[in-house]
Amino acid sequence: MGIRSTVVFCVTSFLLGTLFTHWIADSLTLWKSPITDEHLWTAASYYYFLTKAAPFILYLFTAVVALGAIAVLWSLGDGEASNLMFDGGSVFLFGTSVALYSYSVIPVIVAKFATLPVHQEKVPDLMRNDILHLASNNLMCSVALTGVLILQAGRFWTERSDDSQVAAELRRQTALLRAAESRARTPEPQKPS
Repeated sequence: MGIRSTVVFCVTSFLLGTLFTHWIADSLTLWKSPITDEHLWTAASYYYFLTKAAPFILYLFTAVVALGAIAVLWSLGDGEASNLMFDGGSVFLFGTSVALYSYSVIPVIVAKFATLPVHQEKVPDLMRNDILHLASNNLMCSVALTGVLILQAGRFWTERSDDSQVAAELRRQTALLRAAESRARTPEPQKPS
Protein backbone atom coordinates (compact mmCIF):
# COMPACT_ATOMS: atom_id res chain seq x y z
CA MET A 1 0.00 0.00 0.00
CA GLY A 2 2.87 2.41 0.66
CA ILE A 3 4.09 2.98 -2.89
CA ARG A 4 0.61 3.16 -4.39
CA SER A 5 -0.59 5.64 -1.78
CA THR A 6 2.51 7.75 -2.22
CA VAL A 7 2.02 7.89 -5.98
CA VAL A 8 -1.67 8.78 -5.66
CA PHE A 9 -0.92 11.44 -3.05
CA CYS A 10 1.96 12.98 -5.05
CA VAL A 11 0.10 12.96 -8.37
CA THR A 12 -3.03 14.44 -6.83
CA SER A 13 -0.99 17.12 -5.07
CA PHE A 14 0.81 17.94 -8.32
CA LEU A 15 -2.49 18.26 -10.19
CA LEU A 16 -3.90 20.44 -7.43
CA GLY A 17 -0.81 22.62 -7.72
CA THR A 18 -1.36 23.05 -11.44
CA LEU A 19 -4.96 24.03 -10.77
CA PHE A 20 -3.91 26.47 -8.08
CA THR A 21 -1.78 28.32 -10.62
CA HIS A 22 -5.05 29.22 -12.35
CA TRP A 23 -5.88 31.18 -9.19
CA ILE A 24 -4.29 34.16 -10.93
CA ALA A 25 -7.31 34.30 -13.22
CA ASP A 26 -9.96 32.49 -11.20
CA SER A 27 -9.70 34.57 -8.04
CA LEU A 28 -10.55 37.69 -10.01
CA THR A 29 -13.65 36.14 -11.53
CA LEU A 30 -15.01 33.89 -8.79
CA TRP A 31 -14.17 35.60 -5.52
CA LYS A 32 -14.03 39.33 -6.20
CA SER A 33 -17.24 41.22 -6.52
CA PRO A 34 -18.10 43.01 -8.72
CA ILE A 35 -16.45 41.37 -11.71
CA THR A 36 -14.91 44.18 -13.68
CA ASP A 37 -13.78 44.20 -17.29
CA GLU A 38 -10.22 44.68 -16.05
CA HIS A 39 -10.45 41.40 -14.10
CA LEU A 40 -11.82 39.62 -17.16
CA TRP A 41 -9.06 40.98 -19.41
CA THR A 42 -6.46 39.81 -16.87
CA ALA A 43 -7.98 36.32 -16.88
CA ALA A 44 -8.17 36.28 -20.69
CA SER A 45 -4.51 37.31 -20.92
CA TYR A 46 -3.55 34.54 -18.50
CA TYR A 47 -5.35 31.91 -20.56
CA TYR A 48 -3.84 33.35 -23.74
CA PHE A 49 -0.32 32.94 -22.33
CA LEU A 50 -1.24 29.42 -21.25
CA THR A 51 -1.95 28.51 -24.88
CA LYS A 52 1.52 29.73 -25.85
CA ALA A 53 3.28 27.35 -23.42
CA ALA A 54 5.70 24.73 -24.72
CA PRO A 55 4.06 21.45 -25.82
CA PHE A 56 6.38 19.62 -23.43
CA ILE A 57 4.29 20.93 -20.52
CA LEU A 58 1.14 19.30 -21.91
CA TYR A 59 3.03 16.01 -22.43
CA LEU A 60 4.31 16.12 -18.85
CA PHE A 61 0.82 16.88 -17.58
CA THR A 62 -0.61 13.95 -19.57
CA ALA A 63 2.07 11.58 -18.24
CA VAL A 64 1.35 12.61 -14.64
CA VAL A 65 -2.40 12.12 -15.15
CA ALA A 66 -1.79 8.66 -16.66
CA LEU A 67 0.46 7.71 -13.73
CA GLY A 68 -2.22 8.86 -11.29
CA ALA A 69 -4.94 6.94 -13.11
CA ILE A 70 -2.85 3.76 -13.05
CA ALA A 71 -2.14 4.15 -9.34
CA VAL A 72 -5.78 4.85 -8.45
CA LEU A 73 -7.04 1.92 -10.53
CA TRP A 74 -4.29 -0.31 -9.09
CA SER A 75 -5.81 0.22 -5.66
CA LEU A 76 -9.03 -1.50 -6.78
CA GLY A 77 -7.00 -4.69 -7.32
CA ASP A 78 -6.58 -5.13 -3.57
CA GLY A 79 -10.13 -6.42 -3.32
CA GLU A 80 -10.45 -5.60 0.36
CA ALA A 81 -14.02 -4.73 1.24
CA SER A 82 -12.96 -2.19 3.87
CA ASN A 83 -11.11 -0.12 1.28
CA LEU A 84 -13.63 -0.39 -1.54
CA MET A 85 -15.44 2.75 -0.44
CA PHE A 86 -12.24 4.79 -0.28
CA ASP A 87 -10.81 3.44 -3.52
CA GLY A 88 -14.10 3.55 -5.40
CA GLY A 89 -14.67 7.13 -4.33
CA SER A 90 -11.12 8.05 -5.30
CA VAL A 91 -11.52 6.47 -8.75
CA PHE A 92 -14.80 8.33 -9.26
CA LEU A 93 -13.45 11.72 -8.14
CA PHE A 94 -10.16 11.37 -10.01
CA GLY A 95 -11.98 10.26 -13.17
CA THR A 96 -14.49 13.07 -12.85
CA SER A 97 -11.74 15.63 -12.46
CA VAL A 98 -9.77 14.30 -15.44
CA ALA A 99 -12.88 14.12 -17.63
CA LEU A 100 -14.04 17.60 -16.67
CA TYR A 101 -10.60 19.08 -17.31
CA SER A 102 -10.14 17.16 -20.57
CA TYR A 103 -13.54 17.96 -22.05
CA SER A 104 -14.44 21.33 -20.55
CA VAL A 105 -11.24 23.20 -19.76
CA ILE A 106 -8.49 22.30 -22.23
CA PRO A 107 -10.66 22.53 -25.38
CA VAL A 108 -12.07 25.91 -24.33
CA ILE A 109 -8.62 27.31 -23.58
CA VAL A 110 -7.22 26.05 -26.90
CA ALA A 111 -10.22 27.09 -29.01
CA LYS A 112 -11.18 30.41 -27.45
CA PHE A 113 -7.92 31.86 -26.16
CA ALA A 114 -5.42 30.99 -28.90
CA THR A 115 -5.88 34.57 -30.05
CA LEU A 116 -7.23 37.52 -28.13
CA PRO A 117 -9.46 40.16 -29.65
CA VAL A 118 -8.29 43.73 -29.62
CA HIS A 119 -8.45 45.07 -26.08
CA GLN A 120 -11.65 47.09 -25.78
CA GLU A 121 -13.38 48.82 -22.91
CA LYS A 122 -15.92 46.05 -22.59
CA VAL A 123 -15.13 42.34 -22.72
CA PRO A 124 -17.25 40.52 -25.34
CA ASP A 125 -20.11 38.58 -23.73
CA LEU A 126 -19.02 35.25 -25.22
CA MET A 127 -15.51 35.67 -23.80
CA ARG A 128 -16.95 36.69 -20.45
CA ASN A 129 -19.02 33.49 -20.29
CA ASP A 130 -16.02 31.36 -21.31
CA ILE A 131 -13.86 32.88 -18.57
CA LEU A 132 -16.51 32.33 -15.91
CA HIS A 133 -17.07 28.72 -17.03
CA LEU A 134 -13.32 28.04 -16.98
CA ALA A 135 -13.05 29.42 -13.46
CA SER A 136 -15.96 27.32 -12.19
CA ASN A 137 -14.64 24.17 -13.91
CA ASN A 138 -11.20 24.72 -12.38
CA LEU A 139 -12.84 25.03 -8.99
CA MET A 140 -14.83 21.81 -9.48
CA CYS A 141 -11.65 19.95 -10.47
CA SER A 142 -9.87 21.29 -7.38
CA VAL A 143 -12.69 20.17 -5.10
CA ALA A 144 -12.75 16.69 -6.67
CA LEU A 145 -8.98 16.27 -6.29
CA THR A 146 -9.17 17.48 -2.70
CA GLY A 147 -11.76 14.75 -2.17
CA VAL A 148 -9.27 12.18 -3.51
CA LEU A 149 -6.72 13.34 -0.93
CA ILE A 150 -9.29 13.16 1.87
CA LEU A 151 -10.40 9.65 0.85
CA GLN A 152 -6.80 8.43 0.66
CA ALA A 153 -6.11 9.90 4.10
CA GLY A 154 -9.22 8.13 5.40
CA ARG A 155 -8.03 4.85 3.93
CA PHE A 156 -4.62 5.27 5.55
CA TRP A 157 -6.23 6.11 8.90
CA THR A 158 -8.53 3.07 8.86
CA GLU A 159 -5.71 0.72 7.85
CA ARG A 160 -3.50 2.15 10.57
CA SER A 161 -6.33 1.75 13.07
CA ASP A 162 -6.90 -1.86 11.97
CA ASP A 163 -3.17 -2.59 12.19
CA SER A 164 -2.95 -1.15 15.72
CA GLN A 165 -5.94 -3.26 16.83
CA VAL A 166 -4.35 -6.40 15.39
CA ALA A 167 -1.05 -5.56 17.08
CA ALA A 168 -2.79 -5.01 20.43
CA GLU A 169 -4.56 -8.38 20.12
CA LEU A 170 -1.26 -10.10 19.29
CA ARG A 171 0.41 -8.50 22.33
CA ARG A 172 -2.48 -9.64 24.55
CA GLN A 173 -2.32 -13.21 23.24
CA THR A 174 1.48 -13.29 23.61
CA ALA A 175 1.19 -12.10 27.20
CA LEU A 176 -1.40 -14.81 27.95
CA LEU A 177 0.83 -17.49 26.41
CA ARG A 178 3.86 -16.33 28.37
CA ALA A 179 1.86 -16.32 31.57
CA ALA A 180 0.66 -19.87 30.87
CA GLU A 181 4.22 -21.00 30.08
CA SER A 182 5.64 -19.50 33.25
CA ARG A 183 2.99 -21.27 35.35
CA ALA A 184 3.79 -24.54 33.64
CA ARG A 185 7.49 -24.24 34.50
CA THR A 186 7.00 -23.27 38.12
CA PRO A 187 7.36 -26.36 40.27
CA GLU A 188 4.61 -27.02 42.76
CA PRO A 189 5.72 -26.47 46.32
CA GLN A 190 6.09 -29.74 48.14
CA LYS A 191 4.37 -30.25 51.44
CA PRO A 192 6.58 -31.36 54.27
CA SER A 193 5.89 -34.93 55.34
